[in-house]
Amino acid sequence: MAQLEHVNITVSDPKKTAAMLSDLFGWHTRWEGSVLGGAGYTMHVGSDESYVAIFSGFDPDQTVPKADASYQTRGAMNHLGVVVDDLDATEAKVKALGFETHSHADYEPGRRFYFHDADGVEIEVISYQ
Repeated sequence: MAQLEHVNITVSDPKKTAAMLSDLFGWHTRWEGSVLGGAGYTMHVGSDESYVAIFSGFDPDQTVPKADASYQTRGAMNHLGVVVDDLDATEAKVKALGFETHSHADYEPGRRFYFHDADGVEIEVISYQ
């Protein structure tokens, strides 16, 4: 059976995003460095089996208008889903970082909530405990 190895997202500050994800989910940086002939910078953060590639493009200081319509835009990423053991403890960490949580749900077989990071990336946090 095939397994998902990684997803790649574009952010304004890869180091800041990698630190946030590592703090929240206990991940580590697997690799980081220049890409595309020095035109971009990427960090791979996650576990030994899978990771999120966090990319900053050609001009990290450039502000690009953010479209809030990822669910209507073909080819856009909708959200990252991360399974944790302790949903309540993780939500407390998310809130301590200043992010608002939303769309809480208890459903079969688990519980979940969502939040948007500093770049507007939506992250779903799930527990099956």
